[in-house]
Amino acid sequence: MKYTKNYLGLDLSTQGLKAVVIDSDLQIIFETSVNFDKELSEFGTEGGALIDGETVTAPSLMFVKALDMVMEKLSESALNLSDIKSVSGSAQQHGSVWLNEKAKDKLATLDPDKTLAEQLESIFSMNNGPIWMDSSTRDYCLALEFVIGGAKDGAKKLAKITGSRAFERFTGSQIAKYFYTTPEVYAQTERISLISSFMPSLLIGDFAEIDFSDGSGMNLMDINSGQWNDKALNYAGGESLKQKLGTPKASHEVAGNISSYFVEKYGFDKNCKIILFSGDNPNSLAGLAVTGPNDVIVSMGTSDTIFGSTPKASPSEKSGHVFVSPMNPKEFMVMLVRQNGSLTREKVRDQWADGSWETFTEMLNKTPAGNNGNVGIYIYTPEITPPIKNTGVFRFDKFGNEVESFSAEEEVRAVYESQFMSLRLHSKKIGLNPDMIIATGGASVDKALTQMIADVFGKPVAVGETPDSAAMGAAYRALHGYVCDQAGKYIPYTDVTSKAVQPVVVSEPNKKNHSIYSKLLGKFKKLEKTLS
Repeated sequence: MKYTKNYLGLDLSTQGLKAVVIDSDLQIIFETSVNFDKELSEFGTEGGALIDGETVTAPSLMFVKALDMVMEKLSESALNLSDIKSVSGSAQQHGSVWLNEKAKDKLATLDPDKTLAEQLESIFSMNNGPIWMDSSTRDYCLALEFVIGGAKDGAKKLAKITGSRAFERFTGSQIAKYFYTTPEVYAQTERISLISSFMPSLLIGDFAEIDFSDGSGMNLMDINSGQWNDKALNYAGGESLKQKLGTPKASHEVAGNISSYFVEKYGFDKNCKIILFSGDNPNSLAGLAVTGPNDVIVSMGTSDTIFGSTPKASPSEKSGHVFVSPMNPKEFMVMLVRQNGSLTREKVRDQWADGSWETFTEMLNKTPAGNNGNVGIYIYTPEITPPIKNTGVFRFDKFGNEVESFSAEEEVRAVYESQFMSLRLHSKKIGLNPDMIIATGGASVDKALTQMIADVFGKPVAVGETPDSAAMGAAYRALHGYVCDQAGKYIPYTDVTSKAVQPVVVSEPNKKNHSIYSKLLGKFKKLEKTLS
């Protein structure tokens, strides 16, 4: 069967690349994916990353090979790729790709008889680019804040301008690190792309611009004007940085037509539009077509995030982020990130439940809400919210005394409870007060987990038709950008996504359990604060 008027969304997460094709009615007609660790094992990644203490990177060529592989899978399907009208995408936020002076010409002269990877392996000034898990740039964060507003008000002023205080994983401090420590690498770099602008660069055969939404996660862009902040740029990379970054653009804009490489090799139509890509969290918001300030999303992936949409920006220097919305360049999304997410839950599962989620759930059900007053805080990698540098497992009994161990059943409950009590505690500080929570990400299929969220927050939890909302957001945005381009103006996102299937409630809060968690929250707050 052949399909017509289709739209392709690509989602390059930390752990893999997924492709979703939808039709004009927003129905999924094809999906495929590539797992970095399993299918591109030659790069030696663990969870898609290369970890060297606080320095965490990913091989840029791995992304190129993954696109090769996904395109092959698409071409081998029943799809007629010439019917794809537009492509957009999602990518892990804060990661960067460093391109040398060869890159632009190489991208423009790709030979369809060869793979992307064999033609582009020499275009990187730095083979492994920093990603969101990196926590090695604290000194550069402090310096950036000082440059913007001095020792006293730097964090506050930087947050007001860029949407966030200086964060170690944000691209601005990452650029500063290499600018000051490896000036020879910086000098050889013609373009610094976000992963979300590198992927469309591959597709158009030229440098694609950074979109407003993902650009908001750099500590370099003014979220109200959509322009780079000169003071931040000059500190992070000197006078040349503006040229190396290009010009930010609204998320719905067209990066260009697909390059002749994909037309000749895979049969795409030469007029297929490539819409600017954005970050995975902005795309998750877009994928659920949520615009109301009281519908809050909890995305559970390698990291856990909580976010929602808002017409006004009120950045805080203490926690959370404000990004430009990927759905409307005049609106915003607010977000909070906890780095110890699914991988942390999986480590506890592997250690205490024999690697089985079924066993994990059985053990969870043997303990009461509140875990008899026991609190465990699991920090396997330095935490973002709240900022906790010391790693390890910190266990406290019902009296608040630190202990060495819990029972296996208590361990299992403690990791779930601590993660979502922390999300509740800190999300309230950035103004998220949900009437309903929409769960997304791979872990959202876990009914025990969604019930825990419902009980901790005291609100119903719904899930979308697919746990991969970032990939769906990429596909929806491909359609939205195409419609805007055809109309020659911005069209409201909700007008284009009105046929999207609305999330369905899967877990209602247990009032008794919610009361227990509300009483426990004060104790949890004090214990968590001792680790910061």
